[in-house]
Amino acid sequence: MTVVKSILLLLLIIQIVACLSIENDTISTGVVIKDPQSITSQKQIFKLGFFTPPNTTNRYLGISFTFSQETVVWVANRDTPLTDSSGSVTLSRDGNIVVLDGTTNQTVWSTNITTTTSPVINSTAQLLDTGNLVLREEDTGDVLWESFSEPTDVIVPGMTLSQNVKTGKMVALSAWKNASDPQLGRFTAGLDAFSIPQLATWDEGRPHWRSGPWNGLIFLGIKEMFYAYLDGFTQVTNDSAGNFFYSKPQENVYITASVNSTGHVLRKVWDGVAKRWNVEWTAPENECDVYGKCGAFGSCNVVKSPICTCLRGFEPGNEDEWRRGNWTNGCRRRKQLQCGGDGFERLRYMKVPDFAKPLPSRVQDECRTTCLRNCSCIAYAYDGNIGCMFWSDTLIDTQDFGSVGVDLYIRLSASEFDGHKERKLYIIIGVAVGFVCISILMFIAWWFIVKRKGSQAQDSIILEAGQMFTTDSTAIVLRNESNEVNIGELPKFTFKMLAKATNQFHEDNLLGRGGFGPVYKGVLANGKEIAGIARGILYLHRDSRLRIIHRDLKPSNVLLDQDWNPKISDFGMARIFGGNEEHGNTARVVGTYGYMAPEYGMGGRFSEKSDLYSFGVLILEIIKGKKNTHYFNDELSLRLIGYAWKMWNEGNGLSFVEESIANRETEEEIIRCIQIGLLCVQENPKDRPSVEIVLSMLSGDIVELPVPNQPAFSENGSTTGPSGSTHQNVFSSNELTLSVLDGR
Repeated sequence: MTVVKSILLLLLIIQIVACLSIENDTISTGVVIKDPQSITSQKQIFKLGFFTPPNTTNRYLGISFTFSQETVVWVANRDTPLTDSSGSVTLSRDGNIVVLDGTTNQTVWSTNITTTTSPVINSTAQLLDTGNLVLREEDTGDVLWESFSEPTDVIVPGMTLSQNVKTGKMVALSAWKNASDPQLGRFTAGLDAFSIPQLATWDEGRPHWRSGPWNGLIFLGIKEMFYAYLDGFTQVTNDSAGNFFYSKPQENVYITASVNSTGHVLRKVWDGVAKRWNVEWTAPENECDVYGKCGAFGSCNVVKSPICTCLRGFEPGNEDEWRRGNWTNGCRRRKQLQCGGDGFERLRYMKVPDFAKPLPSRVQDECRTTCLRNCSCIAYAYDGNIGCMFWSDTLIDTQDFGSVGVDLYIRLSASEFDGHKERKLYIIIGVAVGFVCISILMFIAWWFIVKRKGSQAQDSIILEAGQMFTTDSTAIVLRNESNEVNIGELPKFTFKMLAKATNQFHEDNLLGRGGFGPVYKGVLANGKEIAGIARGILYLHRDSRLRIIHRDLKPSNVLLDQDWNPKISDFGMARIFGGNEEHGNTARVVGTYGYMAPEYGMGGRFSEKSDLYSFGVLILEIIKGKKNTHYFNDELSLRLIGYAWKMWNEGNGLSFVEESIANRETEEEIIRCIQIGLLCVQENPKDRPSVEIVLSMLSGDIVELPVPNQPAFSENGSTTGPSGSTHQNVFSSNELTLSVLDGR
């Protein structure tokens, strides 16, 4: 009996040891990883081991996240599953990574690397913290093969999708056959770079969805990118060999983009608190996102019924099919072009059609002239970053976005515009008459209402104002000042009070206009000046009773009075903190591209330090005389913050300064301001100074300034720290973060 217990105990120990991950990230010659053993990357982020998909008993070798092992980002033997748990992975005699079937001792998968120098390669395989499995020649360190070059259905930060426009060779994602079978499915996703680069998915080779052209900042066919900020730090670049690359820089949040078995592209971000993946964006999102939904020369609008209409100047190719909701045959031109005297119909807020041909130009009128000269040109559009875009032959996959997008100009016969002018005149007359009639009726109704209300209602309004604001008060205060702060108990102004304070909203009191309307200066009965304005960031963060985070500091929201004193305006996106609150989170990121702090753009986390980041951008913009969103140094491939960091870090800060103010007499003061700006745009919010410290730095109360760390998003593809080390750039949320303006 004792012997039996000893044997059972020994078997249990062997089983436990076998199940443990090998404390190494490398497979060397002679090392065999047997199912269920695994290896993990150095920082314990990724794991290489065997797994079984749901609803099956097949086993596969794959790479997954250690904290979410069901999230498999790469599969080796996707087409040749193992039927039991006898599999293993090792290095073969010729240096390849191989997966072996323990039952038959057959190789079911191999990296298949061959060299002309020697049939035997001394190699080693390593799992990196990026999730990349790399096979290297041990003596030279040369990379022989990597899993990033043969992706399955998922792209992670650091991975690259590419297409060679000369050979057509692609590195693309390919969906699983279904949720239980990683075998090659119907859908693939990758970069289409034969014209203007764009992302696309294909259904067995046929176009299924496309992102629209890449303009250097956004994809013009993804509606959400126009609102503020979705993926401004994704890179689309090319090299001399004809390869175009789409990549996601490495970052400190866990994020994936994948194509699933139904053809949807999903962007997921890991929620470390809830321990789950949140789907933050998907495409196609609706029927209109499906490629060519309305056929050639058709336009799709998801909010209309039916969703498909023919472009102006075109009619359905098959009336019966069109009425039945079958739009695949599209539309045809009513009147043929004459290549002389033709005109253009402007379609606003469009997803531009596929097959655009670019022509760099800084003037939009040049697009029209060029298109008119070419009889095969049937449409054109203009984007400030791309220039002119032209179309010939057909217009396919056009969509009406409704409120954002690109203006598309369709070439029509001159005769198409004759009847249009008459109809337009009738419409204008009808609208004008209707407006006059409605205005008269509204005025009569208003007059009766005013007469009926009488003086009693007027007195109650004045009484309400008097209860909240005493005539001898010197500041606007909250009611129940001695009680605990209640965010809902904010001061209220009646319309009559505002009208009186602004002299009936006279133009002389108009300070400026923002996204939420005009901003007026007002004077209360007690002489207190008010203005949608505060006493600056210090007042917002510290001096006011409730801490206010502005969330949209930018040049257009800083107004100047007659004495050139700056006033912060436009609080339509501000958030109020009460009690001991120091930060907040939001699922809807609002703001302006170029001024968002990385932690806010990526994860919706905002605090005082996110306002300080925006303030740092403003400092650098003032010094350079350029807007962050519009500046790019072609020679160094750097944007504004990256250029400021590089020049200051190299002790050449004066080269960053706008020429009209750059001189040796004020060099020390200017360099100090650059350093303060860089301190405010540091990547980690904890490293950024508070507003009080910034004011002390600017006033000279603090003489010695700390050395700033590497700022976020300082370069296009990588960042270089003070020590000279190079690492991948942290990239935003808005990798595919939805950013929608939402007035409160």
